[in-house]
Amino acid sequence: MRTLALFLSACLVAALVPLLSTRPGESAAGFPGWPDSFEGRPLHAETLNRIEQEAERDFPGRIGRFTDGQRQIVFRWISRPSRTLHPAEVCFRGLGCRVVPGPLTLDNQGILWSTFMAERAGERMAVRSIIRDVQGQSWQDVSGWFWAAALGRSAGPWWAITVAERAAE
Repeated sequence: MRTLALFLSACLVAALVPLLSTRPGESAAGFPGWPDSFEGRPLHAETLNRIEQEAERDFPGRIGRFTDGQRQIVFRWISRPSRTLHPAEVCFRGLGCRVVPGPLTLDNQGILWSTFMAERAGERMAVRSIIRDVQGQSWQDVSGWFWAAALGRSAGPWWAITVAERAAE
């Protein structure tokens, strides 16, 4: 019985953690602003698409879309652990893309990123994404990040970065 009670208590805590919230307006406090460049290339701001605009309404932070002339880069600045941060694959599926998971890949700094291919109307995009905290930890999946953040193993704020570019033929 004691084991069952402990298990049910753990389940209750796990179920309630996503419901923790902050005061209204607190989510944007401390926002440092968008970067001017990414991976050595200058960034130019673009308008959020409809899915990003809808997501930003309840998002605990900010969402920004940029281009460097060759790639689309979406930054999501997150102020607190939240289940409203979705994997990039969900956003691409919401735009009508077929998504095919890819392997983890190392960037020029030796950091692992998740990858996938997104295809719609004959156009193929190579996409990679990562979540980082200010201490240098990184996650390739949203669930791993959420539990690290919710259980205090990572202090925010965090940056979720998605990079999409036309796939090589």
